[in-house]
Amino acid sequence: MTIQINSAFKLFRQKFLIEQLIIPTRYKHRIKFENDLQKIRNIGISAHIDSGKTTLTERILYYCGRIDSMHEVRGKDNIGAKMDSMELERQRGITIQSAATYVNWQGANINIIDTPGHVDFTVEVERSLRVLDGAILVLCGVGGVQSQTLTVTRQMNRYKVPCIAFINKLDRTGANPKRVMEQIRKSIGFNAAFMNLPIGLEGNLSGIVDLIEQKSVYFDGQNGEQIRYDSIPSDMVVEAKEKRQELIESISNVDDYIGELYLEERMPTNEELIAAIRRQCIQRKFVPVFTGSALKNKGVQIMLDGVVDFLPDPSEVKNFALIQNAQDNDQSQQPPTEEEIEKIEMNPERDGKNIFVGLAFKLDATKFGQLTYMRVYQGRIRKGDYMYNSRTKKKVKVSRLVRMNANEMEDIDEALAGDICALFGIDCASGDSFVTDRNSNLSMESIYVPEPVISMSIKTTSKDSMDQFSKAIQRFTKEDPTFRCHWNNDCKEMIVSGMGELHLEIYGQRMEREYNCPVILGKPKVAFRETLLRPVKFNYLHKRQSGGAGQYGCVIGVLEPLPMEQNTKNLFSDETSGPNVPRWFVPAIRKGFDEMCEKGPLIGHRICGVKFRLQDGKHHVVDSNDIAFQLAAHGAMKQAFETGRWMVLEPIMHVEVSAPAEYQGELIGLITRRNGLLQSTNEMDNYFIANSEVPLNDMFGFATELRTLTQGKGEYTMEYSRYSPARNDVQQNLMDKYQQELNEQQQQQTNKMSKKN
Repeated sequence: MTIQINSAFKLFRQKFLIEQLIIPTRYKHRIKFENDLQKIRNIGISAHIDSGKTTLTERILYYCGRIDSMHEVRGKDNIGAKMDSMELERQRGITIQSAATYVNWQGANINIIDTPGHVDFTVEVERSLRVLDGAILVLCGVGGVQSQTLTVTRQMNRYKVPCIAFINKLDRTGANPKRVMEQIRKSIGFNAAFMNLPIGLEGNLSGIVDLIEQKSVYFDGQNGEQIRYDSIPSDMVVEAKEKRQELIESISNVDDYIGELYLEERMPTNEELIAAIRRQCIQRKFVPVFTGSALKNKGVQIMLDGVVDFLPDPSEVKNFALIQNAQDNDQSQQPPTEEEIEKIEMNPERDGKNIFVGLAFKLDATKFGQLTYMRVYQGRIRKGDYMYNSRTKKKVKVSRLVRMNANEMEDIDEALAGDICALFGIDCASGDSFVTDRNSNLSMESIYVPEPVISMSIKTTSKDSMDQFSKAIQRFTKEDPTFRCHWNNDCKEMIVSGMGELHLEIYGQRMEREYNCPVILGKPKVAFRETLLRPVKFNYLHKRQSGGAGQYGCVIGVLEPLPMEQNTKNLFSDETSGPNVPRWFVPAIRKGFDEMCEKGPLIGHRICGVKFRLQDGKHHVVDSNDIAFQLAAHGAMKQAFETGRWMVLEPIMHVEVSAPAEYQGELIGLITRRNGLLQSTNEMDNYFIANSEVPLNDMFGFATELRTLTQGKGEYTMEYSRYSPARNDVQQNLMDKYQQELNEQQQQQTNKMSKKN
């Protein structure tokens, strides 16, 4: 027994001495934190599609001891990555929802949010970055800076989030970290420099060279968990010195202290260099770039050290709440002006002495009820406390408080400033603020929500599943502010809108999986209109005698077109004089006119842009009534249908398309092919912007084609402009289609009648 204890002690002492001798000081300088607040890092992992975000998070969880074994995103074991907890995510191998977890590394508590890479789920990235203090920008060693990389960077700029970069997948064929670094500097505009260099590339990747400590780092063991330090390989000594000098020059350009040392030709110490990198990284003037391969377990731990070393704790980031001044806006229903709102800086101290302020940034429906993810910006919240929704002023009780690890929960008793937690049983919307003082009028700035860019019709495969469909729509629209649903009365169909075809397709599949409600997504109908070309006179007498009280009503007048700027509405004008048409029958005539405008003569769409001028008529003392004059108006409109000249109007959309300047020709060609009218072009910051007007009927599939032509780098916004006469070929196609539908309906009615007989 004594021999075993002595041998174990010797082994422990030997390992301790080796660590003391070999581990560079850099990986220790932040271990001794002055207070609990300095231990916290709230970070997100963002990147383009398939850059390795989820795989990187899986390694982080493993090296920090949160999971016992690692699983791949599309692994053969069919388990999938920890952060891809949804079955659909594991099946498709993509991240659909942002997932939160927390780890402990070198004494620091790191809250991590893994976000999707597809542009269709951009709101998940948006609301994650809103509540984070720092981010890891992951780049593919082969693909480099791609479209979603630029989008994520713009989102970071919007919320002023500092970041470090990690060039991943250096084990892939064609990996080139130097090319990626050039793209980071030119395409994104970052002042960036390497923190380490890979030893070998593609299949020869074996470790990295630390440029600050001038040592090589190798990752031994089955999963790279054993870190071994050695001298720099002889063939990389010169390159390592050059890149270290490049790092010092990049920092000296933005940091005054290092700049003075550089001018005096004095070499900064490692501690001075690290402190300068941290200062400028937090001020978003410098981006440290790490290299490695998450899949091959190379460089992840060093990147984690960079998170602790260079990304800010909550006390180093200024967060502001908005406070509305004394004027009561609840009664006026007007949004507050800038003069009525002032900003108050949040106090990040974790002593619980300040008013609690938190922001609900994500909602999720679970079997226990609605789960609300919340970032605590100030004060303390305890289990059992009461708090108030700043928007609705409703009082809610914190019945359960948890910390998330993907889809697993750990109950906690309290959450302090700087924490990211989750609460159950709170009814709120995404972006709502919560306070403990009802009269404080404090609220955090809400989350930016981009407008949907694509719409599709949706219907259930059976009427029996309508209840489940309603529940699914209610839940998904509450969770995701970019997913919207409305009933189109013109087309008589349900329309869903989102950020892309994949976005809507995923929700369609989730309805089938989670609610047993199969749905059919299709191209939505365009809300065409019909209008009159020239004025047409009408004179119609409705007379019916069937014994007893009859029906008698006569209307005379003119139906005329309105000017083009008024072609979306209908007008009714009573120009009668004398007793021929009594006043109490005029509303019935107007009702008949409105009813006939619901279905036009050409394609069965609504009639608009016409004016019904009632000039004269006749009535009968006994037989005239409301229904008689209503039917007389029907007959007058049918007369106008037969004798008037009608045309189809189609909605015209104002479309703004933007993409890198090299795609200028493709953008103009795309707009022209879709019968668009180019109005103006502009070039700004190497981006080409085209404004045009395109018929809505020609916009279907535009998002997909735009992303294909521009390699995913193009974006567009679309809004309604006006109604305009449709082209002759479009009108003829619509008329033929409508006539075919009428013939089919008539054939079906004939078949039903023959079966009855």
